[in-house]
Parts: sequence; structure tokens; C-alpha cells
Amino acid sequence: MAKSRKNKRRKRSNRRRGRESSPLLAWLVLAGGSLVTIVLIVLAVRYASGASASTYYPPTDIVGHTETSPPSHILDRPMPLSTFKHMLEHSDGNGPPGVIINYNCEDYECEPDLIDRLRAIAEDYPDFVYLAPFPDMTTKIAVTRRGRQIVLDEFDEQRIRDFIERG
Repeated sequence: MAKSRKNKRRKRSNRRRGRESSPLLAWLVLAGGSLVTIVLIVLAVRYASGASASTYYPPTDIVGHTETSPPSHILDRPMPLSTFKHMLEHSDGNGPPGVIINYNCEDYECEPDLIDRLRAIAEDYPDFVYLAPFPDMTTKIAVTRRGRQIVLDEFDEQRIRDFIERG
């Protein structure tokens, strides 16, 4: 009996000092902390795998460019990204900012004459427009200039020309 009174006094004393917490309160704190952690993890995963991570387009910036020019304005192989970025800065290494038309016929079904039609557009602007494949991009056609880009799932000559001419 004496031991029981001692324990009751100790519990009352601890409660007054705020040392004793109920099992329910401890469970709520643990569950709340776990819920917050789960929400943060879900948001981080969602952010990391958002649209920007699931799409891949040619770059629009010049960070990491090299002072090299491609062998011609019409390429049948992908342009190295560092050269690509340099052409966005200034075509042929000293001309006006370049525009690059890219296509992806590896992952998309391209019309038999698509590359010829894109080539004809590039040839109409021989001073600053380039044409090159860009495998793995998540669109069939991308037209890029520094800081801007249009992506097309189908050939649209007028949109491409408007983009090139608007500067």
C-alpha cells in the first residue's frame, strides 16, 4: 500500500512538472511526424519526376558552350551540345544568333519527306539556321534560339518560318 501511494505522488508530481505524457499524445506526435515526413517525401519525388524531368528538349541557353562551329549548317548527325550552344550565341562563331531546327525520327514516325522539307527551310536562311537530328528528345521537331523554343509533333512550315523570322 505504501508503495502505491508513493507511485501516485510521483505521478502527480511529474504531471505538475510536465514530465509525464499520455500514451495517446505520444502516439499522435509520432503519427503526425510520420505523416509530415511522408508528405515531404511524396512532394520531393513528385517535384523530381515532374514534367521537366520527363521531357527532354534541346537546350536554350549557352552555358557550357565551346568556341567551335559545326562543319556545315545541314548535318546528318547530332551536333555536340557545346557546339549547339555556341551556335545559339552566334552562328559560325561570329555571325548573328543562330536558330537550330532539330528532328527526332528515331522515336517518332516521320513522313518520308520530312527531313527534306526541314532542309529546304534551313537552306532559305543560310547565314544563321542549322538543321540536325536530336535523338531522344521528347518531340518530333524542335526549333530553338537562345532563350526560346517551339516544339512540334507535326511539321508546320509556317510556324517554323515565323519563329525563325521573328528573331
